Amino acid sequence: MSRDLAREMYRAWRNQIRKTRTREVDESRTRVDDPLALSSILNEIVVKRDWKQGIAEGTLFTEWESVVGNEIATHSTPLSLVDGVLTIQTTSTAWATQLNTMKSALLKTITTSAPGALVDSLVILGPHAPSWKKGIRTIKGARGPRDTYN
Repeated sequence: MSRDLAREMYRAWRNQIRKTRTREVDESRTRVDDPLALSSILNEIVVKRDWKQGIAEGTLFTEWESVVGNEIATHSTPLSLVDGVLTIQTTSTAWATQLNTMKSALLKTITTSAPGALVDSLVILGPHAPSWKKGIRTIKGARGPRDTYN
């Protein structure tokens, strides 16, 4: 029974592909070999393949300075955007604290400046610091770097 259902679903999928592959003639062109503007072709591809959100998210990363401003952009970098969570890394812990305090205003600025990018929340990270948990100078069960300098 499940194999028959799978075959039917596959046939329906194949028929759908064949139906979408047939081109509809654009009434604005009188001849098929008439040139089209590249922008109209690209807009058609973006709409058909539903790439608007991906392009908006990519624009958020490439135009970070124009979205958040010069001062914030020099001290922060967007790392990833996964499931609506934008992860931002800052150059110092002071900037991480500052951006955490203004998180709601920054989120509002991002959503208005980059329409189409689905950003629901922000995660702000400080700079990468060296790890003191490994190496020849560590003690198991110790309290951290303050124990290594005694």
